[in-house]
Amino acid sequence: MGNERQRRALDNLREQVFLWAVNDLQIKREKLARDVKVEHPLGWFKNVISKTCNLEGDFQLVEVFESPAVMVCTYSESGKNIILTPLSPDAIRRLAYKNHSRITKFADGNPLLTLPRNVAVKEVSVLNGGFLFDLELPLAWKGLTGRDVLHMDRLWVYALP
Repeated sequence: MGNERQRRALDNLREQVFLWAVNDLQIKREKLARDVKVEHPLGWFKNVISKTCNLEGDFQLVEVFESPAVMVCTYSESGKNIILTPLSPDAIRRLAYKNHSRITKFADGNPLLTLPRNVAVKEVSVLNGGFLFDLELPLAWKGLTGRDVLHMDRLWVYALP
């Protein structure tokens, strides 16, 4: 019982430190925020993912899903597929539980609903994705998908085995 309390306290502390660091960065970059542009969205995603996930090569967009928001991309040399989404693993579990019928899982073909358990997951935020990551991400997303996103400050990268 005590270990569970300590774990929750540590998780809460980690989240507070994360939020403090993000707020500190936001204050420091106010001037830069006015001139944010993403000229080449595919190149922007390639740079961010290579920096945070150590994946290199020719990065290509394969497919886009709207609800929930998902981009499926591939590296042509290695054939490695990755899924980019603003949804965390917990949000995906809740989504899959909500749509628990096997028929609905396969009806729209959204890969988030059929992720394997051993998928590698990496969270990308302003802490590891770049100083203006949360401002550039919605612009790059819209540049590739043509769809606006209301609030997107973190990106989850799922590297399929």
